[in-house]
Amino acid sequence: MLVLVVDSSTPAVTAAVVEVSVDGVAVRASRCTVDARAHGELLAPQVDAVLADVDARPADLAAIVAGLGPGPFTGLRVGLVTAATMGQVLGIPTYGVCSLDGIGHPAAAGEPVLAASDARRREVYWAVYDGAGERVAGPDVAA
Repeated sequence: MLVLVVDSSTPAVTAAVVEVSVDGVAVRASRCTVDARAHGELLAPQVDAVLADVDARPADLAAIVAGLGPGPFTGLRVGLVTAATMGQVLGIPTYGVCSLDGIGHPAAAGEPVLAASDARRREVYWAVYDGAGERVAGPDVAA
């Protein structure tokens, strides 16, 4: 099954198409552009591009996953509104995932991991994951 993944919780505006099967999850196409002020201009063309890369149409999607942040409100809402709107129009489920979980869970290969992203104003968003990738602290924001 094809799943669209979007995240706009950081300056990196990201869209990907993954294939979920009994064998696991495989990334089929992805686009990422770093521009903290252009989430609205970049996300929809990236979604279109990753679908084109795998020769798929929106109707071929089985679900949508969106990064929930933490992140700056303006950029974050672009991804959330895009995911929610597409899910409603296509009649497919839309799931939210803590954006730090998307970084910390796969990075924890037997060792604890601290995932952090820039919260601006001299602060960071952070979360800690144990060696199995389970979140054990956070998400939070700190100086």
